[in-house]
Amino acid sequence: MMAHTQSESLRKHMLAVEAAVRGYARLGGHDEDDWGVVALLHDFDYERWPDAENHPYRGVEILQAHGYPEWVTRAILSHADYSGVRRESPLEHTLYACDEMSGFVSAAALVRPSKSVMDLEAPSVIKKMKDKAFARAVNRDDLRRGAEELGLPLDEHVTNVIRFLREQAGRLGLAGSPPSELPAS
Repeated sequence: MMAHTQSESLRKHMLAVEAAVRGYARLGGHDEDDWGVVALLHDFDYERWPDAENHPYRGVEILQAHGYPEWVTRAILSHADYSGVRRESPLEHTLYACDEMSGFVSAAALVRPSKSVMDLEAPSVIKKMKDKAFARAVNRDDLRRGAEELGLPLDEHVTNVIRFLREQAGRLGLAGSPPSELPAS
């Protein structure tokens, strides 16, 4: 399904969501591979069909044609509020909570002098949430709602996502610049 996604930034987003969802699967004792596949696939159709009339519906149709089970396609549908599919399972809530937050945390890491998630902490991310000009396309209410759906305080959810992204920082392009490339202080 990755053949549907040519954009490097969208691929990294999907990998970041996968890292965060896998982390939550481990925390909750769920099947990390099952949850990881759903996270990896959740936006594979977005590049071709970025509008609400088609995403994630066209992707789900492709997955159904390939025999993916209903719990996979339902979770993918539920990550889009406008789909009308209410989130019910722990996987569905986790996918929703990690989707926008993974992107927001990644953006917050990339604007740091280090360009790294390794030295990023939750208070910095929460401060960026208050800056309406930063990542303006991200709905802050969605970020807060995701934490609520997990039953976690916002700072704990942000801390978890940071920790999970750190595990894959190199793969995600979030490990930072080598010291010789950092700007002089």
